[in-house]
Amino acid sequence: MDLLPRSHSEFSSADYWDRFFKKRGEKAFEWYGEYPELCGVLHKYIKPQEQALVVGCGNSRLSEDLYDVGYRGLTNVDISEVVVRQMTERNVEKRAEMKFLQMDVMKMDFPDSSFSAVLDKGTLDALMPDSQSETQERVTRMFDEVGRVLKVGGRYVIITLAQEHILKKLMQYFPQEGWITRVHKVSDSDRETSQKEMPLPVFIFVFTKFRKMPQMNKILEVCLDGTDTMQRLSCEEDVVKAVKERQHYAMLRQQLQNRFGETVSLELFSSSSSSSVPKYILHIVDTDTVRAADRQFAVFIVPQGREVEWLFATDDGRRQLAGTAGFRRLVVVSLQREHPYETMAEIQKELSAKVMELAPPGFNRKIQVPFLSVGEDIGTRTVCHEGTSEFSGPYVVEDVEGEEGVIYRNLIFLSNRNAVQSQARMVQENLPKKKGRRRAGKKLVVDCGYLACQHHRVMVAGLGCLPDVRQLLGKRLDVVLVGLGGGGLPLFLHKHFSKIQMDVVELDQSILQVAEGWFGFQQDDRMRVHIADGLVYLEERAKQASSSCHVVILDVDSKDVTTGMSFPPQPFVEKECLKNIKDILHDDGLFILNLSCRNMTLRASVVETVKSIFPRILSKKIEDEVNEIVFCFPREKDVHESGDAVGTTEVSLEELGNLKESIRIVEKVAKGASQRWDQTLELTEQLDGLKLV
Repeated sequence: MDLLPRSHSEFSSADYWDRFFKKRGEKAFEWYGEYPELCGVLHKYIKPQEQALVVGCGNSRLSEDLYDVGYRGLTNVDISEVVVRQMTERNVEKRAEMKFLQMDVMKMDFPDSSFSAVLDKGTLDALMPDSQSETQERVTRMFDEVGRVLKVGGRYVIITLAQEHILKKLMQYFPQEGWITRVHKVSDSDRETSQKEMPLPVFIFVFTKFRKMPQMNKILEVCLDGTDTMQRLSCEEDVVKAVKERQHYAMLRQQLQNRFGETVSLELFSSSSSSSVPKYILHIVDTDTVRAADRQFAVFIVPQGREVEWLFATDDGRRQLAGTAGFRRLVVVSLQREHPYETMAEIQKELSAKVMELAPPGFNRKIQVPFLSVGEDIGTRTVCHEGTSEFSGPYVVEDVEGEEGVIYRNLIFLSNRNAVQSQARMVQENLPKKKGRRRAGKKLVVDCGYLACQHHRVMVAGLGCLPDVRQLLGKRLDVVLVGLGGGGLPLFLHKHFSKIQMDVVELDQSILQVAEGWFGFQQDDRMRVHIADGLVYLEERAKQASSSCHVVILDVDSKDVTTGMSFPPQPFVEKECLKNIKDILHDDGLFILNLSCRNMTLRASVVETVKSIFPRILSKKIEDEVNEIVFCFPREKDVHESGDAVGTTEVSLEELGNLKESIRIVEKVAKGASQRWDQTLELTEQLDGLKLV
């Protein structure tokens, strides 16, 4: 349909609009909504008894609808002589008091202060298709004219899509002139039919004219959430941000309604809270499986504190959850620790209207959307401690309830709020019985027999790679561990292997305080913590000829997210550091490296560098994670002096058999030292799938 201009500049041309309305004829042009969709806001700012000017009226029925409900003082102007003639003929009998005049809004013939209101439905958008200087000057002239014909206290009501350059122009002009600014978004439910033609949100800007006064505070208010509550904002930039957020959400909705199979996420903020953290984070997950009509759409509420679990925190996990739930589209909702939540029913009530906007194409809206969860409540989350690390930023220690009521304590850095830095399982322990009390009290303590991380279990099982593991565990095993975290791994090693002598290196003093204060970590003569840069510590220790050890474990994360390697920081896998580690180790020692690298080119380079220093390395990939644990040996023949077939990446059956026997020794020693052994550790199975690198 050739009804739209071939170039932006034609939008301001009278000839273009004459051709437009001749082709369109009597059919009204209502892209931006009709009277029922707009009247709720218009009636607040334009009163029936007032003299009101409609600029760029076109052949819209809006003026006619307003006239029919009592607005008699309407004057309509348009640059197109054709449409003015059409509208005059259409209304001369039924609406005799309504005027239609051919006039340029940049140069109007009305006296100053003629009107109490000016209504602009799409005219600004037509006159400002771009941000070129000529266009800017033209729009400024229109704004100046509107200000001239408006009375003090009069309202300029603009119905617009508020494209970025228009939004910028509005915020540069009216607040600087001392006008009150209010922004409304036309309700999506009201616009359900017109959205098919115009999916972008429609806004109504209301600028109230006041005499400009020096040092006058700007009044900037928005009402964009479908309620009647105005929110006061502090600056023009906040108005721009609020409008852009609604535009982004509208485009996301359109994307979800027109296409299927894309995984998208969005954040929902509470209008009643000043928090910069969203109240809900929604992940929309689609599955390819054909479903029955009543299995098209559902919402899954993740219990508080469990949003960090693999099933809920990763794309793969959420896809698995959606497939298991058996719905074509599943909205996975995470609850954020900075907000209070009362009950599942309250959450459903708050989310119901919003999630309906995210339904898949063709969804029958008469079907009630099921809300799913784990159990019947929203879970519990208790924030135990909050602090700030010099190196990692804000962090939180919190207790959360897992399956079967088990309490877990998590350390989470808020810079990566969906990842648990350290986790401990908590158990009830009896307090000493006090005199005069029938029962002893209980307290939560860390379960030292539990290893939360799969890669820590692999590291412990990897001690079986030591050739003389039985003798070392019975006599003395010297370990250097770089990276304390919550202290779960060193605490486990210390509690289960009484002959271990351990030096733990941690850069961050605040992390040591967290480990000691909240995760049961304690230093003694067998376990010492050095607050130091791990690179410097390894270099200094390598210079000391008498300070060799049997095992070096590198379990430290990288703060540089740009490299594609999250474990370890790159300097730890460069030749200089690797040589220092090799110099620290006994000839039959073991270097255990936690490596997590999404960049395959970088990973290959790291592996080659490690192999240039350690002639033989083995790798165990951690299931469902990027991490792999790399076991590095200072000399060629190790792991019980077994050879492997030339050219293969498989560890020989003989070697695996010997290794499992050594791991059984490790497990036997660990069990013997523990009053509470976690049967799920399964150390003998941790190195299944071990590969030569």
